[in-house]
Amino acid sequence: MTVHAPPSTEQLVQTLRHLCRRPSTSGQIEELHDTAEFIALFTRQLGMHVRVAATGMAPVVIARRAGRRPQTILLYHHYDTPPTGPWRYWSHEPFDLAERDDKLFGRGVAGGKGALAAHLTALQTILQREGELPCGVTMVIEGAAMIGSAGLAEALRAHDDLLQCDAILASMGDRDATGAPICTSGSKGWIRLRLTAHGPAYPLPPGLAASVVNPLWRLIWAVASLKGDDEDVRIEGFYDAVEGPSRADNAVIRQLQLDSAARRRAWQIDQFLFGIDGAALSRSEVTLPTCNVSRLTVEPAGDTPAIPAQASALLDIQLVPHQQPDTIVTLIQQHLHDKGFADITLERLPGGYPPLVTATDNPFVTRVATVGATVFERPLAVVPAGPYTVPFSLLVGQHPIPTASIGFTPTVSALFAPDEYIPLADLIRHSRLLIEVLDRWWS
Repeated sequence: MTVHAPPSTEQLVQTLRHLCRRPSTSGQIEELHDTAEFIALFTRQLGMHVRVAATGMAPVVIARRAGRRPQTILLYHHYDTPPTGPWRYWSHEPFDLAERDDKLFGRGVAGGKGALAAHLTALQTILQREGELPCGVTMVIEGAAMIGSAGLAEALRAHDDLLQCDAILASMGDRDATGAPICTSGSKGWIRLRLTAHGPAYPLPPGLAASVVNPLWRLIWAVASLKGDDEDVRIEGFYDAVEGPSRADNAVIRQLQLDSAARRRAWQIDQFLFGIDGAALSRSEVTLPTCNVSRLTVEPAGDTPAIPAQASALLDIQLVPHQQPDTIVTLIQQHLHDKGFADITLERLPGGYPPLVTATDNPFVTRVATVGATVFERPLAVVPAGPYTVPFSLLVGQHPIPTASIGFTPTVSALFAPDEYIPLADLIRHSRLLIEVLDRWWS
């Protein structure tokens, strides 16, 4: 078994530096287009055949290069990032890569661009050493992952000739308490919804609340009806298709140890829901669907006391295997009607996808985990899914292609907060992991 030398640290950091210098905030079309063009240029320099697929949201970069073996692996990545928030909370400019205490800081280093830089550098390293890739590689790099991969399905259908592959590898997920990546064999699904309550034609003085319906109250009551304070979703039929993990998967989940103490410290929370920890915490994140409220807004916005003209709530719902998005949306619509909220408008937002899980004992998944154990010098837990979603179902389509995702960085790395970071050693290992996977996949 050949163990390859790691890629050049200088080359890897430089690639990440170039990516971080290009802001690509989710929803900022001009920024996303500029970053997509840079990524397309970089992949062309690797000798890849590249297409930039336009969508209504952000371009999708699709790149492909053949290798000496006929098999092809598809690498999924994204380049969109959360907003930086006020720069004053950062220890440095968020788009200038900073290094201290063997960690790299910058917006996107942990949440997309770091993993992308690691894989681009891995391919660059292989080509510099060998002049060719061990197998074919296709890269799908999108800019709308944070909003449910809106537009990705259309882009993939338009460029289906580049997407034929034998397996799919992503770089999403957490680390366990030992620092080893968690390997997931699939992903939960995702639905994004907007609930809207309508009120008067324009804002009214607050004193009229005794005689005029306030749309914000209507919305609050409607949203509150979806979930109880016991955290159970109250939508009739929501759990009907949910099945527990297999006996083998359940055994792995029970052994999976998340770094819960580090999470609580980083997030400044006293405890998790109902004080769960250990196996109960792992099981909840791997096996349970979610119903989350992301935002409440009123129109017009402002601090002046008033009865608003309109109020809206954004919901994002993660689905486990056998839960289908269309079915869940229908159940929510029926729930609102039955609970007396037929006046609430339900809008399904662009993006989202069904769940898709490959068997955890699939040969490709097993090989990825085995290679990962060599690179990280400790066993990798393999579970069906986790709290991070990947649009595997869109990438697979109707073909039975195995999927896997390697956790790139701990959730404590401030993915949505100031001073987002990734340990340099983990970045190097992630790059080396791809080199080993490509070389040993069919050996």
